[in-house]
Amino acid sequence: MLRRRALLTTAAAAGFVPAMPAILRAQETPGVTATEIRLGNTMPYSGQTSAYGTIGRAISAMWRMANDAGGFAGRKVNFISYDDGYSPPKTVEQVRRLIEEDKVAALFATLGTPTNSAIVRYVNQKKVPHLFLATGASKWGDYQEHPWTIGWQPNYITEAQVYAKYTLKQKPDAKIGILYQNDDFGKDYLRGMRDVLKDGYDKKVTTASYESTDATIDSQMVALQAAGCDVLLTVASPKFAAQSIRKVADMNWKPLHLLTNVSVSVGAVMIPAGPENGIGIVSSNYLKDPTDARWDNDAGMKEWRAFMAKYYPEGDVKDLGNITGFGLTHTMIQTLKQCGSDFSRDNLMKQATSLHDVENPVLLPGIKINTSRTNYRPIRQLQLMRWSGKSWDLFGDVIEGAST
Repeated sequence: MLRRRALLTTAAAAGFVPAMPAILRAQETPGVTATEIRLGNTMPYSGQTSAYGTIGRAISAMWRMANDAGGFAGRKVNFISYDDGYSPPKTVEQVRRLIEEDKVAALFATLGTPTNSAIVRYVNQKKVPHLFLATGASKWGDYQEHPWTIGWQPNYITEAQVYAKYTLKQKPDAKIGILYQNDDFGKDYLRGMRDVLKDGYDKKVTTASYESTDATIDSQMVALQAAGCDVLLTVASPKFAAQSIRKVADMNWKPLHLLTNVSVSVGAVMIPAGPENGIGIVSSNYLKDPTDARWDNDAGMKEWRAFMAKYYPEGDVKDLGNITGFGLTHTMIQTLKQCGSDFSRDNLMKQATSLHDVENPVLLPGIKINTSRTNYRPIRQLQLMRWSGKSWDLFGDVIEGAST
């Protein structure tokens, strides 16, 4: 379990002595006092998807940096992050703890599609801001069904549509195999592929699913190869993505291999899989890859590297998860700044859905963050890339995603 609490100074020591009405208002606002703003989070620090845990650690480090810079309207962020092991029942338990015991003002960057699916109804009934989820499931853009829940990254359906169009251009007669996690995360990719392939989907596509609790995906890979698939789309979390890359190499299978962008981390996936085994894999991104030499002199990446060196020196600078944590928190920092001194749940939600052309140091050039009361998908653009054996090389143009 990771539980980090900011070291808070007194208002007097900080040189900030609020008037009594401000103190009273703060006491009436859940998760907000005269000196702190409590934000809650769940993350898989253990279990099959623990590779994602570095995202939570990077986020925690970002809040330390923000607090050192003075915080927000005299308040420091108290970021409380619990381990849920990517287990939906555990997520429910931990989120209830965050809301009912820790009394957080909002949830921020809770990770995982099945885990967030388990809490979304409860959180919305409680009217707790559920901000910038670390999952690209299409449902997080449904502002009518879940008005207190907003996503962050491009959604999985849009990503799958891009892969389907690329496949049709490269191999129009291909037989496509899809390895997918058997939940809403994986099923969004099936929907996106079907959207593009339409009536041809049932003729072209063979699928094989796995559970997040499985030990391996070896049998599924054997079945897809035996089905004669010459295109493989792997929709898997980092552990299973690395397994799929190794298994393709072990079987001497040579498909056009497409890989979900949530599992393109060099440190967590490509190196464990064997860098040479993944040469030619195509994926997509909206973030700058820390292993790509083109960003060596980029101002945004210099800012990220300085952050890593000072606040998270034990973190892997090759792991895209640490870029993700930085980018997510940068967006939340902007939201808190827009709140002024009103950190009520209503205003947190209002400002999270009022972001206009926000720049983010780690997003690819040309990609900006926009939200509104009817746009709960802050990032809608991505770009294709190919693994060279050493790094991911971008190609083509930035692609604007659908509104799904």
